[in-house]
Amino acid sequence: MDHLALLPAALCVILLWMGLGAAGLAAPRATRFVAHGLFPIGAAGCLAMAAIGLTALFAPASELLLPIGLPGLPMHFRLDALAAFFLLLLGAAGAGVSVFSAGYFREGEGTAPGLLGMQYHVFLAAMAAVLLADDAYTFMVSWEVMALASYFLVVSQHRIAEIRRAGFVYLVLAHLGAIALLLCFGVMMSGGGPGLSFDAMRAHALSPAWASIAFGLAVVGFGAKAGLVPLHVWLPDAHPAAPSPVSALMSGVMLKTALYGLMRVSLDLLHAPLWWWGLPLLALGLFGGLYGVLFAAVQTDMKRLLAYSSIENIGIAFAALGLALVFHGVGMPVLAALALAALLLHLLNHALVKSLLFLATGSVLHTTRQRSLGHLGGLLRRMPWVGWTALVGALAIAGLPPLGGFVAEWMLLQAFLFTPDIPLPFVNMLVPLGAALLALTAALAAYVMVKFYGVIFLGQHREPALAHAHDAGRLERLGLGWLAAGAVLIGLAPGLVLQALEPVVAPLAGASLPMRGWFHLAPLSEQRAAYAPVAVLLAAVGMVMLAALFARRVYPGRIRRADPWDCGSPGLTPRMQDTAEGFGQPIRRLFAPFFEAHTELPRPDDALPRYRVEVADRFWRAVYLPLAAGVQRLAQWAGLLQQGRIAVYLLYSFATLLALLMMVMR
Repeated sequence: MDHLALLPAALCVILLWMGLGAAGLAAPRATRFVAHGLFPIGAAGCLAMAAIGLTALFAPASELLLPIGLPGLPMHFRLDALAAFFLLLLGAAGAGVSVFSAGYFREGEGTAPGLLGMQYHVFLAAMAAVLLADDAYTFMVSWEVMALASYFLVVSQHRIAEIRRAGFVYLVLAHLGAIALLLCFGVMMSGGGPGLSFDAMRAHALSPAWASIAFGLAVVGFGAKAGLVPLHVWLPDAHPAAPSPVSALMSGVMLKTALYGLMRVSLDLLHAPLWWWGLPLLALGLFGGLYGVLFAAVQTDMKRLLAYSSIENIGIAFAALGLALVFHGVGMPVLAALALAALLLHLLNHALVKSLLFLATGSVLHTTRQRSLGHLGGLLRRMPWVGWTALVGALAIAGLPPLGGFVAEWMLLQAFLFTPDIPLPFVNMLVPLGAALLALTAALAAYVMVKFYGVIFLGQHREPALAHAHDAGRLERLGLGWLAAGAVLIGLAPGLVLQALEPVVAPLAGASLPMRGWFHLAPLSEQRAAYAPVAVLLAAVGMVMLAALFARRVYPGRIRRADPWDCGSPGLTPRMQDTAEGFGQPIRRLFAPFFEAHTELPRPDDALPRYRVEVADRFWRAVYLPLAAGVQRLAQWAGLLQQGRIAVYLLYSFATLLALLMMVMR
């Protein structure tokens, strides 16, 4: 395809998704038409968008101006390498989610199927438009459409009060973030000439003070959408409230648009980032990663667990961007390229893997009607396809070799180990502590995934009804298999993926990584560190085969199968298995200052005693509830102005005119 046709082709895919939305609205009750017609076509559009993004990675940037919008405000679109990478991410993850959705949505999830299909495809189109926007007007319109479409998807089960509350909190935080972004663009446009285009912002050099203000507003605006701690409170409620494919898109793709926006502002529009901008991102990111994984470890709802896991992964992404800004600002472009490459690889892996895990929980939820980990267990025998693909996702998100999560975190750790070379004594003394926090977060992430996978898929059924659970359908299996295959490909051929990311990294960092080979990875030099995932995989397989051969040679015919030791009891029962609360208890006790826990002890006369612990988010109770109470009081005071008497309103007008006259006369 001619590189000049790539941008029009991407806009055509956006129009296709909008057309699918209109078709769904025209047939709101036609479940089969929506599921087996619109979603597969939407998946084909996702594949086309992924192909466009992959091709555009190696093509020159292209621009397009459409004379639509408000008078004097045409829409500018631009497809460069950075936007192309995120289009690839959107298309690859969206294809798997859309195919899965074709087999998943059967009754509309509380909303008419056609209406849900409309919201879903408008959501896809809005995210793609955000990535292609090249002016503040187009960006903010697309950003708000994305927020509204995702809000209506979150509240699909709008008859449930808890879900309406989750949607309201999400919408409030989304609009607060949008206000911060409007102010950010306003600062970048000040003195930059007419128009709202990003080219005008690039051409206008802000003073360090105003550039720092714009960057701070961008961190708040994009951090609210990404779920950066302490702006994360909407995420643990919204993801469990939404249907599972919507949760997959929100966590897998929508959160990444916020990282795209922050990269666009800090590394492109401001074009001269100061080194110290990276320090708050490093601090917030590392703290958010640790905070998210600790709360994930104590959750008993499988979707809330994955939501907090997303907070952890987004924290790691912000830390990687912060480290890249520090290296870029102190004139170490190769290390900045290393941190950016780790960031992009982490985002791509997380998009596929977290989508996979949310879809797996959707299959479990559909067949069991249970979200609580305390009612699940032993599903691997009943749902082998879901169980094995979820295992790939759990291993990848836990950062274990030879999958993509390990490669991204390993590269980021390599970047952290070079921070003593930073020519700033105070910084090179403190920043290496980030490597320790990163290692702790990665270890706890593996712990969380052991809990998630073990409680759901291993052991015995905790409820008799689970014996009747069934595996996912054909379309659901295809979606899960697509995402699992992508996660495996990233892990086994990281060099190939990183070479494809070179057109993104080099212009932003100002340098390229000296890497060669598809299946062998040496980010800076062979002497420093090297990794060969295929060799790791072959070594693991070889050790298993040698162990099996040794067992057959040494113990021929002496291996027998028997029930596990039952500790002297008559027989093992599901209640003897470790529970989700049991897994989380050591973490809850060790990191008690992070949690606000309320314990309910059983009464002596209980026939079936239950021990119950409720863990609350300290930020919600310490920050957001007092803030909401303050806003309520201000609204009540402002309401005193509304007297309902025309004479009082005329007095207000007269007083205002007097004040304005006094100001003018000065």
